[in-house]
Amino acid sequence: MCSAEEQEKRLAMIAVVVENYDSVEKLNRLLHENGQYIIGRTGIPCRDRGVSLISVAMDAPSDVISSLSGKLGMLPGVSAKAVYAKAPK
Repeated sequence: MCSAEEQEKRLAMIAVVVENYDSVEKLNRLLHENGQYIIGRTGIPCRDRGVSLISVAMDAPSDVISSLSGKLGMLPGVSAKAVYAKAPK
């Protein structure tokens, strides 16, 4: 099996909805651990609803993207979904 660096990279966005602020520290740790693949991140706090919306743009192997999305989605009060560019470049 190839290492993550040897696999073909994909462009993707991970949409993250945070409804439990107790999970933010773990969320930020996961993003930091994958920082080498993150090409952009935008957070929008919706304070009146107690929710934050985060978009994470990535240039990474598919397994790295899906692993991060899955780990984020397993955090309490966090939903995450990855959307991939149609073709790898």
